[in-house]
This record gives sequence, structure tokens and C-alpha cells, in this order.
Amino acid sequence: MKYLALALVLCALPSLTLAACYVKSLKPDATHCQDDVDKTWHAVGSSWRNSKCLDCDCTSCCHSYSTPMSFPDDCVSVFDPKACVYIVHKKNNPSELCPIYGAVGK
Repeated sequence: MKYLALALVLCALPSLTLAACYVKSLKPDATHCQDDVDKTWHAVGSSWRNSKCLDCDCTSCCHSYSTPMSFPDDCVSVFDPKACVYIVHKKNNPSELCPIYGAVGK
């Protein structure tokens, strides 16, 4: 029974590691593209992180962070938009970090 549970967890891991992405269209002769969020221009072939924590290039953007889904009940998940990460800490003590058992995204 223990091995069955382990097998189920291992089978579920690939689906949990996929980042949320979207594809953008690019004209064949384009030399630059515009970020959908910040409206900044970038050379084709370059990559950047925008103000919504999306890692982009001219043909796609993906979330640059994982979203914690499983952690102890006495903890809370808080997003830090400057670092583009979720921090999971004790509800009554923000300086004490908590373990993350499962997350979705990158």
C-alpha cells in the first residue's frame, strides 16, 4: 500500500511542475515586440521579467513562480511581488518559515 501511494504521488508530480504560460503571435519580419503588461519594447531573441512576474520572450510568457498549495494549517502563504515568490510562514509569527509540501507552477 505504501508503494502504491508513492507511485500516485510520483505520477502527479509532472502535472504540478508545469508553469502557467501563454503563447503570443509574432510577425515573421518583426525585429522587436511589445510586452503585453508593461508595454515596453524588446528585441526579438531577448527575454525579460515584467512587473506581473511573468518571464517572457517575444513568443510566450510564463509565471516565474510556484504557488504553494499544501502547507501546515497554522501557516499562511503571502506573495512578495518584488521578489516574485510566495513566502509561507506561521500565521502568528512571520519570521518563522513553514515547509511547503506541494506547489503548482514553475
